[in-house]
Amino acid sequence: MQRADSEQYEMSPVHVAVEMDDLAQLTRLLHTGADPDEFDGHSGWTPLLRAIDGEADGAVQTGEPLEAACTAVLLAYGADPEHPSRDGLTPLHLAFQIRHDLAVRLIEAHIARRRSKE
Repeated sequence: MQRADSEQYEMSPVHVAVEMDDLAQLTRLLHTGADPDEFDGHSGWTPLLRAIDGEADGAVQTGEPLEAACTAVLLAYGADPEHPSRDGLTPLHLAFQIRHDLAVRLIEAHIARRRSKE
């Protein structure tokens, strides 16, 4: 990826898979132990934040129905839906802000299940 100031930075394979909406690669990486909560060194976002943003943006740009496949895969592999970005943005707050209702429902259900087990 290239930044506006022309400095190069590398995204991790998990972040690249999310960015490219490559569910097969994302699943392979997570299945072999990749961290679903790792921060991107440039944005300070987790893969879950990137997935929510990308899914909503993709639906707006293409006119296709909103989907939440990356969000679901990340949650299934243990992504923490309450883990904030370095700036304090949580996945739930982002999903609410950009009206990603599917992600909101998935995250709320995930949090409720986790809290019921505590």
